[in-house]
Amino acid sequence: MNNQQRQLIKKYVDLVLARWRFITSCLLLGITIGLGYYNFVPKIYQGTALLSYEQQQINPGKMDPEQGRSRLQESLATLRELVTSRNNLEKIILQLSLYEEARKKLPMEDVIEMMRTNITIQPSGKGDIFSVSFQGGNPEKVTKVANGLASLFIEENMKYREERATETSKYTQSELASAKKVLDEKEQMMRDYKLKYFNEMPEQRQSNLSQLQALMRQNQDTQNSIQELERTRVMVQEQSNMQRSLASLASSDPARSGQRQPEGDGDRLLRLQAYLEELQAKYTDNHPEVRRVKQLIQQLEAKRAKSGAGSRQGASAAGLADSRVQAQLKQLDFNIEQLREAQAKIPPQIVQYQQWIEAVPTREAEWASFTRDYSELRRHYDQLVAQNLQAQSVENLERSQKGSKFKIVDSARVPEKPFKPNFMKIFLAAVAAGLGLSLGFVLLADFTDTSFKNVGELEEYIGLPVICSIPFIDKEAEIRRDKIIFRISLGLISGYATVLLAVIVFMWTKGMIIV
Repeated sequence: MNNQQRQLIKKYVDLVLARWRFITSCLLLGITIGLGYYNFVPKIYQGTALLSYEQQQINPGKMDPEQGRSRLQESLATLRELVTSRNNLEKIILQLSLYEEARKKLPMEDVIEMMRTNITIQPSGKGDIFSVSFQGGNPEKVTKVANGLASLFIEENMKYREERATETSKYTQSELASAKKVLDEKEQMMRDYKLKYFNEMPEQRQSNLSQLQALMRQNQDTQNSIQELERTRVMVQEQSNMQRSLASLASSDPARSGQRQPEGDGDRLLRLQAYLEELQAKYTDNHPEVRRVKQLIQQLEAKRAKSGAGSRQGASAAGLADSRVQAQLKQLDFNIEQLREAQAKIPPQIVQYQQWIEAVPTREAEWASFTRDYSELRRHYDQLVAQNLQAQSVENLERSQKGSKFKIVDSARVPEKPFKPNFMKIFLAAVAAGLGLSLGFVLLADFTDTSFKNVGELEEYIGLPVICSIPFIDKEAEIRRDKIIFRISLGLISGYATVLLAVIVFMWTKGMIIV
């Protein structure tokens, strides 16, 4: 530290010491004004109730701490508006007779707004806890208002959550009923469409193809059977003609027939053998006609040794065989007619199945649009069913009061000391104001004083060195006068400070000052 800095510090110290009476007087005056302000300002008391937000105990693991804190903030934002509504605050004002003087001068809206400014709802930094505070001049009323507001938080929360759960449940039920109606109409349309075009649906395509192929095979088999029966009829007709020819030969020359019986049978045998060879060229040995001709040949061989009477018996047997052949021809005609009638019914069925198969792409496209809309409607309906079940569960949960709720942890108590004004803050502010104003005035007076206070200022001003200086010498009378003034000033200041301190102690002991 150089000499110039030391001189500057010495200058300000001397300045403060020279003005100590003024600085001390300002300090005591500031304390006095602060004390008067503290005594005359109305005392404001604050009642505070502590509440906690208890999350629902059903499935508590589904909510993490961050979600719980955000849920608390959302609930507080909503319930703050409900609790501080006009109706609730007006009831509290009238029940506890609050703001009687203000109600005489101001409308109720302004009084309610005044009360809102005195209500403080502050969430805690940690946990699901918050406080409800109310400020006022009467400690007992302040406590009652704070506890009343805390009770309103619990009541409004239960009412709000139950109403919201009920409204949500009613809304989901209404939406579910509407969705069910639309879904039922859609399902009815789909049922009607499917009943109308059942055989043309895509899932029936394979069945229709199989049935169509079966009908085609049946048509072909029927045609083959008709042809087979027609060939059989031709062969039976030829056999009948042959038998008639043989019978006519025998009847035209009976004597010769009787005398040459073996030869007649031999000729017939030759003809049957020739006919058998012709049949075997066309059919297998299992064919009915082949087997029948073979039996006739065997019978003729057995009859070659018989007489003319046997020949007549053979002619009657031939007549009987002819009647049997005619019956067989009628049966063949009947079977052929039946097969043709059955075959006539097959082509329309084939055409029908072909039309059903050809219509499958069109029905498939139309059914795709049906199912696409139905899938969306069904998915929406399932979501509404789940939401409705959840809403009903929440409604039952709220009615049984097992959901998230508020609980009073610590009710408000009658405050023993005022919240405002704060004595220590006012005292420190008064001391700071007194010292600040006095020191500021002293520095301002020194700054505006243009006289030379030391040799350095003079040398700097005139630009010449000072060779010597003559100190100021006080006279005896001046010294005595200064001592008397100092003692009087010290006595007055000390006495005033003592009285002020005594007043402060007295007011503190009487409860007028609360630290």
